[in-house]
Amino acid sequence: MKINGLLTTIVLLSFFLLYGCRNRTARIKDEVTESVVQDTIYPEFRWEICIDSLDIHSGIIGRNEVLSTILGRHGVGASVLHEVETVSKDIFNVRRLQAGKTYHVLTDRDSAMTARYFVYEISAVDYAVYSLTDSIFSYVGQARTDTLYKSVSGIIESSLWNAMTANGAAPDLTGQLADIYSWTIDFFGIQRGDSFNVYYEDIYIDTTRVATGNILAANFITGGRDHFAFRYHYNNGRGEYFDQNGTSLRRAFLKAPLNFSRISSRFSNARRHPITKIVRPHHGVDYAAPSGTPVYSVGDGTVIARGWDSNGGGNYIRIRHNSTYVTLYMHLRGFASGIHQGTKVSQGQLIGYVGATGMATGPHLDYRVYKDGTAIDPLRMDLPAVDPIKEQDLPAYWDSIRPLMKILTGTESPLDSLQAVALSAGSADPLNTSYQ
Repeated sequence: MKINGLLTTIVLLSFFLLYGCRNRTARIKDEVTESVVQDTIYPEFRWEICIDSLDIHSGIIGRNEVLSTILGRHGVGASVLHEVETVSKDIFNVRRLQAGKTYHVLTDRDSAMTARYFVYEISAVDYAVYSLTDSIFSYVGQARTDTLYKSVSGIIESSLWNAMTANGAAPDLTGQLADIYSWTIDFFGIQRGDSFNVYYEDIYIDTTRVATGNILAANFITGGRDHFAFRYHYNNGRGEYFDQNGTSLRRAFLKAPLNFSRISSRFSNARRHPITKIVRPHHGVDYAAPSGTPVYSVGDGTVIARGWDSNGGGNYIRIRHNSTYVTLYMHLRGFASGIHQGTKVSQGQLIGYVGATGMATGPHLDYRVYKDGTAIDPLRMDLPAVDPIKEQDLPAYWDSIRPLMKILTGTESPLDSLQAVALSAGSADPLNTSYQ
């Protein structure tokens, strides 16, 4: 019995000694590992450059300031500047540096302070890098960004701009929304009580908001009617906007040739002229706007006339869009650069500026549309949409926008109604369905 007890004691003692050693060894290993992890130093990168041994000198490009002036302050010679200009032409031309943009010069962290790189911030996200020593090279890159998804909604009291700003929307979001609906909504006719709901991307670098991304979905309610817009890549194309029926929001013509103004005079067959006091036809729409307001071509076309109208129109531009339509823009203060007779223009391209030339009581744009040579009311034009989603592709489209519809309205019922109508009719033409 004594022998058995002694053996048991020896076994237990051996076990505890062995376990204790292993446990202590494990603790030592953990401590060593933790120490190694804590002591590890990772290199720091910015603009794809290791900056551990570099100092960063930042500044804002001044008016009329050029690269040679900036780098000259850091001892960069003319031969290096010439080589930088040569190698960067196909990447980002250093002659296009803009006043007000941020730049950085990276120098050695020593007494010599040799300039190694020049970094130009093209935008909040994009940048261009130019090496200044050894093998001269350049490249463009993008800062790492994060995308947050946000919604903004509101009711219009005075203007779309004021309503969106009051609800926390960035100014560029307002412009983007106006662009999306520029073919389908006449923003000069919106009224108090109209409303909007927008779901969009906000772009951040670290915790700093740097830009507005794409609007993914929107609903603009005017006159009690919904106007949905969903961003969708159709047939592997670029993102376009379609309504709940799969109809493109793009039209052959924009609704108006300028932004954020008011209508001061409408199309009429008998208007009393404000200067001559004579009653005569006014076959156009007058948009009152500050002098210098940009004027855009409402559609693709060719400038067939540009000059001075001695009958009271002042500076004018006439554009032929196809064999049917011609548009006329009068009382311009001046013409955009490159706009001459024979110039081909694109929809939304800047062509001139609001003025008060000719017989005008104040700055405004007299905008006219001719169909087969006859003046028609621009506000009553009914032009077809372009590039609709084909009927066989509608189910996939509806599936794609279903979550977005729910975000905008809190329900998917508008899409359910659309699909029910399409199935029962054997086609997708649910234009009489109520979406309220």
